[in-house]
Amino acid sequence: MDQSKSIWAAISEEESQSMMAMWPDIVRDIIEEIENSNFPDVAKWMEKVLQYTVPEGKKIRAFTLIYAYKLLAPSDQLTKENIRLARILAWCLELLQAFFLVIDDIQDQSLLRRGKLCWYRHNDIGLAAINDGLLLECATFYLIKKYFKGKDYYINLLETFYDITFKTNIGQGLDMVFTKKPDLDMFTMNRYNSLIEYKTSHYSFILPIIVAMHLAGIKDPEMFRQAKTILLEIGHLFQVQDDYLGCYGESDVHGKDDTDIQEGKCTWLIVVALQRATPDQRKILEECYGFADPEKVRRVKQLFTDLGLPNHYSTYEKKTYNLLKGHIQQISCGLPHSLFLTVLRELYHRMS
Repeated sequence: MDQSKSIWAAISEEESQSMMAMWPDIVRDIIEEIENSNFPDVAKWMEKVLQYTVPEGKKIRAFTLIYAYKLLAPSDQLTKENIRLARILAWCLELLQAFFLVIDDIQDQSLLRRGKLCWYRHNDIGLAAINDGLLLECATFYLIKKYFKGKDYYINLLETFYDITFKTNIGQGLDMVFTKKPDLDMFTMNRYNSLIEYKTSHYSFILPIIVAMHLAGIKDPEMFRQAKTILLEIGHLFQVQDDYLGCYGESDVHGKDDTDIQEGKCTWLIVVALQRATPDQRKILEECYGFADPEKVRRVKQLFTDLGLPNHYSTYEKKTYNLLKGHIQQISCGLPHSLFLTVLRELYHRMS
């Protein structure tokens, strides 16, 4: 990938530093609101939650929002104050992301996140971390209210965040339904597509771009429609990559352990494997998929390799990347093609 065209390069190292310089203010806003309710112990605990779970991510969603806003907003709108507001919304995305990850790690019984113990495993916090996740979600909406109430796009912001939070939780619900009793007959490409649309695409790609569009004052429904259509496709590629990296990537690179096979998750790998498997190979999957036994996990991974999934994935990624480039070039509503091409390039051949 041409790193010179990455989102990080596009917004510059200075922008990354500006985001981090604002982080203490974000923490203070949230902590002071809790302290004002006369709960100092909760405030002290919440600061630990925030510092452990939020600031150390890759911030791809936050940077996407800021990059999109600077590209979409008229030049006279790019004031110091408006860029500050964009960064606040970027941190709102990171808070929401932390909420989803804290809960997801508990559901999946994961061990690592961002190269360290998942929050619920840190100091044996356990299921008390569920409430910490909910506090992160509430903090997101508190900041939106604090800084954007009274803006003409305030309701649009709220509805966008609420709608996509709801959709993402539906996706998590689908994920748990499929996992509760792994039934390989349910693992079809149609079901997989529905799962990842709700679980990943909306909050990872639609949310940052749509929020940036509202902030930039865009009101044309067709622009929102075309943006959502292409962002759903990009989100699909992102999740397929995640599924593949979960099995074949290095944990020290992507910073988390993989439990998809043990948990019996509906992933791109198992769906494609079932499409390609002989009756005998399917029997192996039925006997081994969704079990924590290391030998069964090894047999599933070996079967994925025997079925040629690594090569199939490489072909899929390249083909999908080229198709998406063509779809982006067909956007005709006035949105800059460079916005979506930059996001797409950031994903191609990613390792984490």
